[in-house]
Amino acid sequence: MCGIIGCAGRTDDTLDVLLSGLEGLEYRGYDSAGVALANGSLDVCKREGEIERLQRAVDDSLDGADESDAGGSDGGGHRGPVGIGHTRWSTHGPPTDANAHPHTDCTGDVAVVHNGIVENYEELKTELQARGHEFESDTDSEVVPHLVEERLADGASFEDAFRAAVGRLEGSYALAAVTADTEAMLAARSDSPLVVGVGDDAAYLASDVPAFLEYTDRVVYLEDGEFARLESGSWTVTDAEGRPLDKSVSRVEWDAEETAKSGYDHYMLKEIHEQPRALRKALRGRVDELAGSVEVASLAGLSPSSVQFVACGTSYHAALYGAQLLREEGIPAQAFLASEYATAPAPVDDDALVVGVTQSGETADTLSALREAHRRGVETLAMTNVVGSTATRECDRTLLIRAGPEIGVAATKTFSSQAVACNLLASTLTDREDAREVVGALRDLPGQVQELLDDSRAGQVADRFLDGAGYFFVGRGHHHPVALEGALKLKEITYKHAEGFPAGELKHGPLALVTDETPVFALVTGDREQATKTVGNVKEVEARGAPVVAVTDGVSDAGRYADEVLEIPETHPRVAPVLANVQLQLVAYHVADKLGRSIDKPRNLAKSVTVE
Repeated sequence: MCGIIGCAGRTDDTLDVLLSGLEGLEYRGYDSAGVALANGSLDVCKREGEIERLQRAVDDSLDGADESDAGGSDGGGHRGPVGIGHTRWSTHGPPTDANAHPHTDCTGDVAVVHNGIVENYEELKTELQARGHEFESDTDSEVVPHLVEERLADGASFEDAFRAAVGRLEGSYALAAVTADTEAMLAARSDSPLVVGVGDDAAYLASDVPAFLEYTDRVVYLEDGEFARLESGSWTVTDAEGRPLDKSVSRVEWDAEETAKSGYDHYMLKEIHEQPRALRKALRGRVDELAGSVEVASLAGLSPSSVQFVACGTSYHAALYGAQLLREEGIPAQAFLASEYATAPAPVDDDALVVGVTQSGETADTLSALREAHRRGVETLAMTNVVGSTATRECDRTLLIRAGPEIGVAATKTFSSQAVACNLLASTLTDREDAREVVGALRDLPGQVQELLDDSRAGQVADRFLDGAGYFFVGRGHHHPVALEGALKLKEITYKHAEGFPAGELKHGPLALVTDETPVFALVTGDREQATKTVGNVKEVEARGAPVVAVTDGVSDAGRYADEVLEIPETHPRVAPVLANVQLQLVAYHVADKLGRSIDKPRNLAKSVTVE
């Protein structure tokens, strides 16, 4: 969701750093953007819409154009040793220039950017208005610069005023603030991520590492309740009482090139094609094909009586898949939507394990669910992609999926890597008779995904069914979560109606919607009972005139009853869903591309959802 970027110490190109950082945060989802630079005065420029519109406004201002409608003070200088920028995803008030961040106080000398929600903002706003403060926006965030302004007027230092303002807030926040005449940036976090970038002669601040990765790969992760002060070539972190903290500096393994499009038209297509590499990384050093064994150091000694997965969106579908793998091996396992679990947790025994599946490690609902599990004394495991994320720091154990940076809002390679991680977890906790076969299938998976990517007919299938009135995805067993995920991908980036079902549920309601304008994607692999029954469901929709696309390995006769076939290599039943999912990712991508959709930044959606 909303993104923060800050820079202290690069006087001549601070603005360029901010604008570049905002572009690096676009994947989080946003509807407006803005910047503020301090250099004796405060220059603010912000715009509703995409960053390109902000860039044009800044360029016009530098050329001396009249920018009186830009919001803030738009002084036209846009130079300074310290600055902050923001991409906003609307919560309080529609996307407008006035509601865009940064927000300023009455004097125009304090600028603040904010991620999260100030739950008591109405009370604070009423109080401030009663004392004569005038507000320009509909946001909850604007109370913060006014609170700082009051303490500055009473003679407090910038840091003391900022701390006092933060102390009045209830809710979640990642905050950064600058003033006109101070060459320092202040920041604080509570339930919303912030990371400091440590450069040789400058310090950076961001919601996520890609915002400043081209400038430094050395980072310091802030924890809840911590404050940071960034100045030219220096940084300090303190606790709520102002006591200095000894924070470790980590190195990020990603490089800036990994976050570029590398010649692909969209990040999503690039990340679909990165899946063979991501899967190899997920498996490296963890599977021994000769021994037929899986060894993951972070899972050593783990032997829970039951497992509860908590997750949201695509990660929830991976969790459903993981829970099914464990149940097959006799381990009681369930998958819960994290937003529901956090407010109505399921009963759990002392020896249970709660697994938070979260690509970013910062998803607010999933963190809340994990914290609820922690409060009940249950062991927790973060299954995530991001080293140093909040989930990794708060959970007892971590299983990294190693997918590398994923910029497209619609998750692709992270789902595949999560599915592999679920297999690693299941193999660690159980002793299968066919363990060697499962490990062999996992080792073959990257090459099979590459084979599929090289030969897929998904583009032709998308052409044929581009004008569908709705799309159904059906599967049984391991394929049910993939049917849900296939539908989610299509609706996320095409804005077409799509639904996923267990194949057997078609006749219990959804069949009423089946027409010759509703393509049905049926996932059928192997020739066991589930495949036979799914073929029967294919015949049901075929008899009602619905076009059928079979996603199949060709072992069953599903292709005989289908209008189109998307082939996948034959493999172990536990691994086949990963291959089927890649075909569905490609279908969603090609439909969206042919419809001219905003594939990497679908409307109303955000990559990292940090509000509940």
